[in-house]
Amino acid sequence: MSSDNARSGLGADGGRIWVTGIGVFSAVGNDRHSFWDALCAGVSGAGQIRAFDTAGHKCRVAAEIKGFDPQQYLSGKRIRRMARFSQLASCAALQAVADAGLDLQTEDRTRVGTVIGTAAGDYENLESQYRTLIEKGPGFGNPLAVPKIIPNMSSANVGIDLGIHGPNLGMVTACSSGAHAIAIAAMLLRSGGAEVMLAGGAESTITPLVVDAYACMGVLTSRNDDPATASRPFDADRDGFVIGEGAAVLVLETEAHARARGATPLAIYGGAGMTADAYSIAIPETEGAWAAGAIRSALADAALNAGDVDYINAHGTSTPANDRIETLAIKSALGDEARRVAVSSSKSMIGHTLGAAGAVEAAATVLSLHHQVIPPTINYHTPDPECDLDVVPNQARHQPLRAALSNSFGFGGQNCVLAFRRAHS
Repeated sequence: MSSDNARSGLGADGGRIWVTGIGVFSAVGNDRHSFWDALCAGVSGAGQIRAFDTAGHKCRVAAEIKGFDPQQYLSGKRIRRMARFSQLASCAALQAVADAGLDLQTEDRTRVGTVIGTAAGDYENLESQYRTLIEKGPGFGNPLAVPKIIPNMSSANVGIDLGIHGPNLGMVTACSSGAHAIAIAAMLLRSGGAEVMLAGGAESTITPLVVDAYACMGVLTSRNDDPATASRPFDADRDGFVIGEGAAVLVLETEAHARARGATPLAIYGGAGMTADAYSIAIPETEGAWAAGAIRSALADAALNAGDVDYINAHGTSTPANDRIETLAIKSALGDEARRVAVSSSKSMIGHTLGAAGAVEAAATVLSLHHQVIPPTINYHTPDPECDLDVVPNQARHQPLRAALSNSFGFGGQNCVLAFRRAHS
């Protein structure tokens, strides 16, 4: 692979990498079409937590998935052997394959792989099994506990449910896990290690322990009485994020493979930038220097200039520190162009889906390019002088889009920015 091919999103054969299908489950929609329509309409998926009794909890709101029925995709036996986050991953992957029109029966399955990001794994089962151990003592545990709990089971189960034998990796980089999964999958395509990769993220950790732990960190919203307006990225009155659950899987293919089967791209994968703050286990580096470095690296990898970018799907968590620092990072990376570029946060509607966030938001970014529409940042009413970019407040915007970025910045300073181009541009 030449250094020229390593940039511009080129695969090992010199062709580009296409995004040909998307599967998604979110608080606002359980396929790419309903998901996209809700984002453009500015629908909030937040509500009172239904997963457990929240009495006594500091935070009682979340963006939970509604109407998820794994039986539409998986057998009862498979469902019983999988945690919810793994079910979401497999169902999103099966949905993405169908969306791409990819017939796995005709594929060389050693050339089809998967990388799925998951930050936490199955805390619901972990908490339940710990209660059993404390209440009953040793010997009463579920023999499926470990295979349900560990984070790599999202990718392992995708491999099992699709019967694919190519590279199979689990990615754990906190809130950047889904974005890193897509970046690593693209690297495998570029290197010739596969022709098709299913890449994304899945997370379902709305449990008593997780919600209380984040609340004790002081990063969750305290707006329990009005969940729909609780997530307010870049707004001066933001007070923390709404925890969410979700999954998204993108079908990435070498251009040669996609053309050979008559596929049509939703967008073109351009490249990725990956950096480390090396600063704190939880707080972003205060000037956004390494987040900016990831943006610059993504542009270089995709052979883009700042002037080529028309939209950034922001990390935009709705925490006071993150949004301010991300604003600094975008200004540093894009310079004078930062004032022109539209920046919006999908988390204002779907909440923060943790390890799935980078994938769900990459899906939104691809769909923005495909439809030439920018979804809004909802609940934006009070400007913050420290977050003074064009945040597309409250209403979707139709405008020509050539290239777009998706930002993901995880705890521990693990940063990943993805770059995509409009197809046929």
